[in-house]
Amino acid sequence: MNNQQMMELTTVEKSAFEELVKECTRSGSIDSSLYVEYDVKRGLRDSNGNGVLTGLTEISDVIGTKSEHGRKVPVDGQLFYQGYNVEEIVDDLGDKRFGFEEVTYLLLFGKLPTPEQRQNFIHILTDLEELSGAFIRDVIMKATSANLMNSLMKSILSLYSYDENPDDTSVPNVLRQSLQLIAKMPLISVYAYQAYRHYKLDGTLLIKNPKKGYSIAENILYMLREDGQFTPLEAKVLDTCLIIHAEHGGGNNSTFTTHVVTSSGTDTYSATSASIASLKGPKHGGANLKVQRMFEDIMSHCENWEDKDEVCAYLEKILDKQAFDHSGLIYGMGHAVYTLSDPRARIIKKFAKELSEEKGMQKEFALYNLVEEEAGELIMKKRQMFKPVCANVDFYSGFVYSMLGIPEELFTPIFAISRISGWCAHRLEELVNAGKIIRPAYKYVGYHRPYCDEQHRDHQE
Repeated sequence: MNNQQMMELTTVEKSAFEELVKECTRSGSIDSSLYVEYDVKRGLRDSNGNGVLTGLTEISDVIGTKSEHGRKVPVDGQLFYQGYNVEEIVDDLGDKRFGFEEVTYLLLFGKLPTPEQRQNFIHILTDLEELSGAFIRDVIMKATSANLMNSLMKSILSLYSYDENPDDTSVPNVLRQSLQLIAKMPLISVYAYQAYRHYKLDGTLLIKNPKKGYSIAENILYMLREDGQFTPLEAKVLDTCLIIHAEHGGGNNSTFTTHVVTSSGTDTYSATSASIASLKGPKHGGANLKVQRMFEDIMSHCENWEDKDEVCAYLEKILDKQAFDHSGLIYGMGHAVYTLSDPRARIIKKFAKELSEEKGMQKEFALYNLVEEEAGELIMKKRQMFKPVCANVDFYSGFVYSMLGIPEELFTPIFAISRISGWCAHRLEELVNAGKIIRPAYKYVGYHRPYCDEQHRDHQE
């Protein structure tokens, strides 16, 4: 039996399996009206889309509205890391230094580092970043996957076997594990891509050690590119992307997963893998790739990218499920919390404009800008929505990554490289506060029935 046959139903009739599919679908179907009858908050959100309050955190604050006369009013979004406005952090960094490591320190320890603390912290990360040759050979290079998020999960779960004390959930041990994961994630991600490129695409295998003295953003570009060269703007843009993706409150799907799994008392590697599994989903971390695909489709169907009427007409086709993937969604538009604007989108848009000028891709940027300006109004009109619809962080991030020459396979892993800082901060917060195991309730809406012996089961409905 070969690998493909191992994963196939080789001796089962197709019709028999199709019948099981029908039964599974029938059995799993629940009347949607029951969610209203029992006041169930689907997706842990109320009828207005507001998240159900399930926990407390000091790590970050996500603001999309303000209260006026007892009513929520839309405002330009703000994101705070440990009380500091992210836009102010990015502005202060400027061209003076790279900031992702500094932001990681802030998220983990609740304060901005002094220059000495920053350098000591970077030294620790540098000391922890390398992977053994055996791990690269035995874990990363074997059973490569077209979806690198699966490769990340495999590698991180495998680190459990290399840890002499993997199950200790004390703060000192989990902090050690967290720093190791933050430091090693860039290498694991880039090496996983290189392995995939070599074994699946027949490309040259390129494994480069990180360069001492480089920031995490610089090293990603250095290890990814054959010549190891990049411009200062490219490195700065990637560093900024890492900063704005690092954390986004306790309620986003992957971070909530961190809290849920951590509350069970499991190990760091299992908790992190679960969060990666969540981030992999196209409704979460995989959304930037959907945006990229959508714009490729728009570019191929619109002759004049500057013609607002032509572009808007095609956007309406997308909304009417007549174009692109027929989902009716304009990807990259809308957010659960932000209303008038997403601060992360504002930041990355500025850098996307600068990078497009360096790369000679101003026409593409102008198209993105046009879609952003028009799509929100079109969505609100088509869906009869009253909440403003703004571009989210995914809208420009895929475009930026493509201009940086980052392969599409690495789009979501780059997100994971960044967000693991937030996950680790939330895991430590959950452990420090020693909360109860997270266990929400589900209402049973089936019915009880008498047990039926085998000879009478054909008559069941």
